[in-house]
Amino acid sequence: MKADEDRGPDLPNIPLLDASPANPAEIKPTWRGWIHAGTFPVTIAAGIVLITLAHGAPAKWSSAVFVLTSLLLFGNSALYHRFNWKPRMKVLLKRIDHANIFLLIAGTYTPLAVLALPPSKGILLLSLVWAGALLGIAFRVFWIHAPRWLYVPLYLALGWGALMYVVDLLDANVAMMVLVLVGGLFYSIGAVIYGIKKPNPVPGVFGFHEIFHTLTVLAFLCHWTAVLLIALHPVYNAG
Repeated sequence: MKADEDRGPDLPNIPLLDASPANPAEIKPTWRGWIHAGTFPVTIAAGIVLITLAHGAPAKWSSAVFVLTSLLLFGNSALYHRFNWKPRMKVLLKRIDHANIFLLIAGTYTPLAVLALPPSKGILLLSLVWAGALLGIAFRVFWIHAPRWLYVPLYLALGWGALMYVVDLLDANVAMMVLVLVGGLFYSIGAVIYGIKKPNPVPGVFGFHEIFHTLTVLAFLCHWTAVLLIALHPVYNAG
């Protein structure tokens, strides 16, 4: 049972890669889960500010979708990584953890599609990312051993979905789009570090997984700022 607990925390969170089990003797880093635990209340406060300042009903509800998916990601991740759960609960939290990355991608694109794109393009982008997110969740939650060729392209396509309308998004707000791209780079670098498990600066205290979690927080801050910029001054659906 102890060995199972030790290797568990390194497995989930990025549906891009199939992580192999860690050394059973590996000690759970003391920082494991604390970064996302600390980010959760910050996300609540930032979410309240964002929704309050958002201009018009479309900006408020689309921003709320972004905030909700962010809270699901950080909240569940903190719970999953901070505690040693019984096997059944551990599996449940792991599956939710896998699903949340897809939800956050779709949630991040929701205000961008609603507020920065013409309605026809916005509806198409929303349809693609939410359908892709649901498909990705189905693969990773209900078919946990889905082959990489099914879910890796889906994850990458969703994560960089903004590129299909990069010109429109740049026209809407250059600073917003730059922040979206920088946040995407943070997520992508984190995925690589998580996959290769390097650098691993202080094993047992602050390892590669903690670097990955730090990068997800930086990405969230970039995307929160991007959403705030477009929510303050919507190009479309300003009502």
